Amino acid sequence: MKLITAIIKPHKLDEVRESLGALDVTGMTVTEVKGYGRQRGQSEIYRGAEYAVSFVPKVKLEIAVEADRVEPIIEAIKSSAGSGQIGDGKIFVMSLDQAVRIRTGETNTNAL
Repeated sequence: MKLITAIIKPHKLDEVRESLGALDVTGMTVTEVKGYGRQRGQSEIYRGAEYAVSFVPKVKLEIAVEADRVEPIIEAIKSSAGSGQIGDGKIFVMSLDQAVRIRTGETNTNAL
């Protein structure tokens, strides 16, 4: 099992969600976050307004999946969240040792 964490621009969330839905991704956790990367200290355009960047609003997606589904999900996120501009985001993939569904007690891939 793997945990995919993607940091994307907030206005790309619906596009990413639709592309993941087409791959039968049944669940994800979405968190509003702030941060910066290479664009630190430069101006950024967000919702039509230009401002100096200290922390840029982003959205963090967390998706737990079987290991064999990782590559298609990464490609879907890249194609739907990417604009070719600085600040498109990052994708991280980590090993997931165990998952437990609280309601039923199912574990690992059955819990996903």
